[in-house]
Amino acid sequence: MSVVGFDVGFLSCYVAVARAGGIETVANEYSDRSTPACVSFGPRNRSIGAAAKSQVVTNCKNTVQGFKRFHGQAFSDPFVQNLKSSLVYDLSQMPSGTTGIKVMYMEEEKVFSIEQITAMLLSKLKETAESALKKPVADCVISVPCFYTDAERRSVIDAAQIAGLNCLRLMNETTAVALAYGIYKQDLPAPEEKPRTVVFVDIGHSGYQVSVCAFNKGKLKILATAFDPEMGGKDFDERLVRHFCEEFAVKYKLDVRSKPRALVRLYQECEKLKKLMSANSSDLPLNIECFMNDIDVSGKLSRAQFEEMCADVLARVEPPLRSLMEQAHLKKDDIHAVEIVGGASRMPAIKERISKFFGKEPSTTLNADEAVARGCALQCAILSPAFKVREFSITEVVPFPISLKWNSAAEDGLSDCEVFPKNHAAPFSKVLTFYRREPFSLEAYYNCPKELPYPDPIIGQYIIQKVVPQASGESSKVKVKVRVNIHGIFSVSSASLVEVQKSEEEEESMDTEQSTEKENESKMQVDQDEQKTPGTGEQENGEKKAGTEEMETSVEEGKQEKKSDQPPQAKKPKVKTKVLELPIENNPQWQLANDMLNLFMESEGKMIMQDKPKTPLACVFSQDRDALSLKLDDTEVWLYEDGEDQPKQVYIDKLVELKRLGQPIQERYTEFEERPKAFDELGRLLQQYMKIVEAYKTKEEQYDHLDEAEVQKVDRMVNDVMIWMNSKMNQQSKQSLAVEPVVKTMEIQAKAQELFSTCNPVVTKPKPKVDLPKEENPSEPNGPVNTQENPEAQPSGTEQAAADSADAAEAKPDMDLD
Repeated sequence: MSVVGFDVGFLSCYVAVARAGGIETVANEYSDRSTPACVSFGPRNRSIGAAAKSQVVTNCKNTVQGFKRFHGQAFSDPFVQNLKSSLVYDLSQMPSGTTGIKVMYMEEEKVFSIEQITAMLLSKLKETAESALKKPVADCVISVPCFYTDAERRSVIDAAQIAGLNCLRLMNETTAVALAYGIYKQDLPAPEEKPRTVVFVDIGHSGYQVSVCAFNKGKLKILATAFDPEMGGKDFDERLVRHFCEEFAVKYKLDVRSKPRALVRLYQECEKLKKLMSANSSDLPLNIECFMNDIDVSGKLSRAQFEEMCADVLARVEPPLRSLMEQAHLKKDDIHAVEIVGGASRMPAIKERISKFFGKEPSTTLNADEAVARGCALQCAILSPAFKVREFSITEVVPFPISLKWNSAAEDGLSDCEVFPKNHAAPFSKVLTFYRREPFSLEAYYNCPKELPYPDPIIGQYIIQKVVPQASGESSKVKVKVRVNIHGIFSVSSASLVEVQKSEEEEESMDTEQSTEKENESKMQVDQDEQKTPGTGEQENGEKKAGTEEMETSVEEGKQEKKSDQPPQAKKPKVKTKVLELPIENNPQWQLANDMLNLFMESEGKMIMQDKPKTPLACVFSQDRDALSLKLDDTEVWLYEDGEDQPKQVYIDKLVELKRLGQPIQERYTEFEERPKAFDELGRLLQQYMKIVEAYKTKEEQYDHLDEAEVQKVDRMVNDVMIWMNSKMNQQSKQSLAVEPVVKTMEIQAKAQELFSTCNPVVTKPKPKVDLPKEENPSEPNGPVNTQENPEAQPSGTEQAAADSADAAEAKPDMDLD
C-alpha cells in the first residue's frame, strides 16, 4: 500500500510519502519539492504544476490558480462575485449553480467545475508520488483549512475521487502540523498528568488559522480553533501591487490594471519583493523590463514603508489569537510553546505581533512549508495497515456549531436543536429520538452565520422515509443517528423505527407514556455501538463515555417523570420490539450528483490520455501522406517486378526520391520526441538557478560569498532565457506538428549549454578558506595573527553539512516505520 500526504495549498502544494526510514517530502520532475497549484490549458493539452506556472504571463487567460477558495461555493454567492474582478481568468456558472472556470482548451471554450480543476492538480501530485515510490498510489490524506465548511469538504472529497484517489481522511492543516510536532516528542506528559498545551499558528498565502492543542504521551487533542479566512500573504502582495500601480500611473502614465499580462508580472515581482523585505530592512528596488508599451519601469520600497502601508492587515493578527484563548479558557501562562508555520509567518512584523501577544518568542522548529504535508503522511501511515507506527490518537473539533430544525408536533411551527456545539469533539455520533406517524424531514445548518466565512449556512436536508404509526395508531419511535465523520463532514447516517408488539394489558401504560411524547421529541443520546476509527478510536471512545454519562442522567430523569405520571398500581409488562431500518433521502447542499461525478471521472481519464504523446508518426504527417503512401506502394511493386535487375544508380535514384518525401517526416517525429525532453532539461536548469538567486537575495549563508554583480548577471540571464523558452513553447504549441517546428532540439540544447556556461561558474564558486590561528603561539601578543581583529573561523561547507546532518539525526528519533 502507498502512504501519501498531500498539502494542497492556495499557491503551492507539497507531497510527503512514508518509507521504511520515515517521512520524506518528495521532489517533482523539476527537482523542486514545491509544486505550484496551477493548471494551464492549451490548444492540444494541459500543463499542470511548474509547467503551468511558466505560462501565467504568456497564457494568462487560460492559466488557473487560486481556485481553492471556490470549493462548494454558489456562483451567485456575493463572495464569489466580489472576487471576479480581481481574477485574470473567467468564472462561469455550472448547471448545478456552483462556480466553474471558463477557458479555451483544444481550441474550444470549456467550462470546468472546481472539482475537476482540483482533480487535475491532484492527478499531477499523484504522479509525483508514484514516481517517488515506484508504485501506484491510491490511499492518501489531504489537507484542508480548518475553517472549511461541509460543502467545501465534500467538494474536495469528490475531486480526490475524480483523480482516482481514495482519501482516508481530510485533515485540518493545523492538526496536521500538530501531529508532525507531537509524534516525535519523547518527553510528553503521561496520560494521567496535566497535558502540555501548544499553540500552532499557520499563516499561508490566503488564510490565517490558529489552534491550541493538548499533548499527552500517545495522544493529541485539539481544544479550540480560530481563523481569519481572508487574511494571508496575498493581502500584503495586494498592497504592494496597489502602491506600484499608483506610482507607475503618475511616473510613467501607465494604467497597469488595464493589461492582464502586465498585472500578472507585477504580482510576481511584488511577491519576490515581499520575500526580500523579510530579510532586508534597507530600501529595495523593483525593476521590470518591457513592462508595458515597451517601457521599463522601476521603483523602490523599504520594510518600514511596507509595514506602514499594511498596518490595517497586521492589526488582524491579534483577534484570532485572542478568540482562541477565550474559547479554550486558557491564560497566556498556560501555553508551553507557540509554533508558527506557513509562508507569511516569515515576515518579521507578523512574528513580532505574535511574540508580543503571548509574551514569548514563537518557535520555528518545524519546516514552515512542509510541516502540513508531513503531518498528512504521518496520519496516512497511522491509518494504513501496511505500516507500524507509534500509537498516537487524534481528537479533532467541530469548527462551527451545527443545529437541526424540523416541523414539530409539540409546537405549532419549527423546532430546532444544537446537536454539535462549537469545538465539540470529532469524529462523533449522536442518536436523536423522534415520535412520528409519517415521513419527516430534517434540515442541518450552521447556527452562527456571522462566524461563517461565506453567507450560506445550510448544510443539507434529510428526509426520513417509510415512517408509519404503530399498529395501535400511536406515534412510532424513530431513532436517527447524526454524525460528524473523520473528514469533518456532517451526515444523517442511519434511521430506524422501533415497532412495539404489545398485549392488551399494556394499553394503559402506553397511553400514559403518550403524554410525554412531545417532551421526548428532541431527546438525544450518544450511540454506544459506534465502531472505532483507526487512529482516532481511543479519543472518540473516551468522548463517548463522557457523553454517555451525561446523557444517561437526562434519560434517567425522563424515566422518573414518566413513572410519576402512571398509576401506582400499574405494572410494566414485557414488551417485544422490532427494529426496522428506514431509508434516508440525503440532499446535501451543493453536492455533486453521482452521474456528474462519473462523467467527470471519465473526462479526466480522457484528458490524461490527451496529455500523453499521440500514436507515433501519425501526428507528424503532412498533407502529402497520400503521396508518400502511393510512392511506397509503386516502389514496392517496381522492386519485385522490373526492379530485380537494374543498374545501381537506378536504386540510388529511387531511394533519394523516397527520402525526399520521408526524411522530413522522420525529422519532425524525432523533434516531436526529443523537444519536450530538451525543454524539461532547460526548465530544470532555470528552476535551479532561480532558487539560488532567491537564496542569495534572502542572504542565505550558503551563498553569501557570491559576487553581487555576477549574481545580477545570472539573474538577467535566467530571466532572458525564461522569456525565450516561454515564447518558443507558446509558438510551438500553436504550430501544427505536420510542418517545420518553430524551434528545434539543437537550439534548445544550445540555449541550455549557454545558460550553464554563464551561470554555473558563478553559483558554484567555493567559499574562501579562513586561516586559523597557529596553535603553537596561542598567547603571543605580537604574533602573526591578531585574534581580536581576525573574523571567527567558519567550518568548511563539507564539515558544516556533516554537522547539520548529525544534528538532524539527533533531533529526529526513529518513527518505528517498518
